[in-house]
Amino acid sequence: MRLRSADLTTVYLKSKVKTTDDEGNIITGGWSDSTALKMNVQSASGTVNAQIWGKQLKYVKSCKYQGDLLQEGRDENKGICLYVDKDSNPDYLINSIQTFSTHKNVVLEKIDKGDGSDG
Repeated sequence: MRLRSADLTTVYLKSKVKTTDDEGNIITGGWSDSTALKMNVQSASGTVNAQIWGKQLKYVKSCKYQGDLLQEGRDENKGICLYVDKDSNPDYLINSIQTFSTHKNVVLEKIDKGDGSDG
């Protein structure tokens, strides 16, 4: 399978930054610099996704990615800047990555769902 370049959207990948405070505690705060990726991004749909996500389905994106920057088991919970500027905080988190022989299926979940909760 080969992704058509006309269908690809440029998104920006960001990792959470871990620092230590004065007492040596590890603090997670802020986001790293962005790295550009090209993905085929679509709204998640279908019966299975509706059963899994329920009312949250409208906040989920289904993506296809070809490349080596995302790895299954390593890059879940990293941020993706999809509808915001690359210098802003990410608006989506990587929920899951499934590796196939020619591509990766990536599920993104919106961080701020507008209901007063984050994530």
